[in-house]
Amino acid sequence: MPPPGFDYTTAFSRNLGFLSAKEQERLRNARVAIVGLGGTGGAQTQALARLGIGNYTLADPDTFELANFNRQFGAFTHTIGKSKVEVMADLIHAINPEAGIGRFPSGINDENIAAFLEDADIVVDSLDFYCFEERFLLYPKARERGLWVLTAPPLGFGFTLLCFDPEGMSFEDYFGFRPEMSTADKVAALIAGIAPRPFMMRYLDHRNTDPAAGRLPSVGAAPFMIAGVIATEVVNLLTGKRPPLAVPTIYQFDALLRKYCRRTYRWGMRSPTQRLKRWLLKRQLQRMGTDTKP
Repeated sequence: MPPPGFDYTTAFSRNLGFLSAKEQERLRNARVAIVGLGGTGGAQTQALARLGIGNYTLADPDTFELANFNRQFGAFTHTIGKSKVEVMADLIHAINPEAGIGRFPSGINDENIAAFLEDADIVVDSLDFYCFEERFLLYPKARERGLWVLTAPPLGFGFTLLCFDPEGMSFEDYFGFRPEMSTADKVAALIAGIAPRPFMMRYLDHRNTDPAAGRLPSVGAAPFMIAGVIATEVVNLLTGKRPPLAVPTIYQFDALLRKYCRRTYRWGMRSPTQRLKRWLLKRQLQRMGTDTKP
């Protein structure tokens, strides 16, 4: 039961004007499934809760640690060692005590993916960069259920927004993933697809980066920008205010450089130009891994 004095209509009444009462009620009855509750996922969860989204399905197998403090919304001294799912569920209920929350503290896998997607209206992919197997599971299953999947990976002081329409280009087709690809090939394909312009390379210090070891820098500014963008896309898909943006059209923004670009890749990362880009990027990443080793 919500605590005495809580009233959903009053709590989210300041949304009215940009949202109608009918649209707010749509958000109240919606369910968003979020996988990954670290930097981007935690901030997105907070933004969605402030909008009044009424139901959530949260998945993440990790606990908070000290190294999360620079960017993760749920990382505090009192949450070190605590489940990210439970911490974020508590934060949602602190904003909206009426919210319905499904918890998947072991993350997603073959056994629970159906339950994770059950009753969801939209899926948000906030998995760590190297979670390829989880993505190869998530995207096809969401597509089978007719669910949009939204993701906005952080790139330095910026991000790229990719929205996968269940009736449009698939995750695998956009990135050009194939079962026989090596991890290095997958990394190159993923970076090529999420970073059409290498803005962050202008200020990235390679001495603190080792892609081969999974060590990539991050800053807290990006997740909060991403949270607003993803929350807006969720609202738009639920209310139909504007025609949705879908892959193969994506957009990228870097706040530090004040650079924005929008691109449409008709063939995704499978065109000859993009295959060459992936090959060159793979070589560059290999050199970076070598150059940064002590």
